[in-house]
Amino acid sequence: MDEHYFSADPTVRFTRQPVRAEVWGRELRLMSGSGVFAHGRLDVGTAVLFRETEPPIGRRFLDLGCGYGPIGLALAVAVPGCTVRAVDVNERAVLLAAENAGSLGVGDRFAACTPEQVPPGETYDEIWSNPPIRIGKEALHTLLLTWLPRLTPAGRAVLVVGKNLGADSLQRWLDLQGYPTRRLASAKGFRVLETRRA
Repeated sequence: MDEHYFSADPTVRFTRQPVRAEVWGRELRLMSGSGVFAHGRLDVGTAVLFRETEPPIGRRFLDLGCGYGPIGLALAVAVPGCTVRAVDVNERAVLLAAENAGSLGVGDRFAACTPEQVPPGETYDEIWSNPPIRIGKEALHTLLLTWLPRLTPAGRAVLVVGKNLGADSLQRWLDLQGYPTRRLASAKGFRVLETRRA
């Protein structure tokens, strides 16, 4: 169940389930798992994120809250030569993301790990995320203020957030924190936001 997805070690029995996703004109065949966000499917928010954007041109990406890896893996497949750091507190998610990278042939450019395993000082041209809103506002704010400073000076973050889960208030809050944020798109009850370094 999704209520376990932000646990470091979910207690539900681990079962894998395949997922097919059409992303930026490419089909991704991935494996999801129980106790990981969006088990057995590509969630609606992530689908909106893909549909409302084009592949970016950066070289160093962070997939923040990667789950089984669809966002970061789409980046790795669509942007030849890029490197992707995929981060999640859920150890099953990290395992699945790494396995999926291997099956897609991008394991040499895609590194999945837990937050404490990320090298200090590592920076990114872009952060892409369907952030874990349900961890609560305070925890979400801490999460974003931990990772947004790792953007390069010209870097940006692309986030998809449900309107009914506070996307508009999050946009205002990011502006107040010194991260100018604009809405790139709105579809199916979700906002796609772009946040930049001030």
